[in-house]
Order: sequence, then structure tokens, then C-alpha cells
Amino acid sequence: MTSVVQLYEALASAPDDRTRARVIAEAFERREERYPHLPDLTTQSHLRETELRLQREIEQVRADLTREIEQVRADLTLRIEQLRGELKTDIERSRNSLLAWLIPLMFAQVGAMAALVKLL
Repeated sequence: MTSVVQLYEALASAPDDRTRARVIAEAFERREERYPHLPDLTTQSHLRETELRLQREIEQVRADLTREIEQVRADLTLRIEQLRGELKTDIERSRNSLLAWLIPLMFAQVGAMAALVKLL
């Protein structure tokens, strides 16, 4: 049977239910022989379900990444503030050290100039 009309005629001319069932089974068998890949075909609903599932997974990954980025940003901000504090402390220490050397040197220079002026 190659057409639906032939299948209908075979079913209509079948004398009993057993013969009709056999005609239907043969039609299914021929369909499976002709289209062996048919059970593996993807339908629109399958595609839509897969698309929705992928969209959910993408949104979940996006949310996870956003959380991780915010955590890294917070950690970096904290570390930057710590480094700024350390740098400020180091600058103040260096300034104090320079002042500790410069002030006595300035007095020594003034004294040396006064001594030179006295000699002239």
C-alpha cells in the first residue's frame, strides 16, 4: 500500500477486525521501513523545550557569573583600600624620615654659613 486511499480500501474491504488489525500493522511496518529515522525526528515542541531549557541554564550561568564578579569586585575594592592605607602610611613614614634628616642638615648649613660669614 503506497497511499492512504489504498489503506482505506483495504480496511473497508476487510471482512473482520483481525484482518483490519493486520492491514494496520502492515501499514505501520511499511512506514517504519520507509522512514526508519522517523522516531528520531525533532518536533517544534522538542525544539521549544530545548530552547527554554537552554535559556534557563544561560540565565543561571549569567546569575552565577554576576555573583562571582560582584564578589571579586568587593574583594578587589577591599584590597585596594588596604593598599592605599599602607601606601599612605609608607609615604608619611618616608616624609618623617626625610624631615628627621633635613632639619638637622638645614641647621648645620645655616651654622656653616654663619661660620663662613664670621671668617670673612
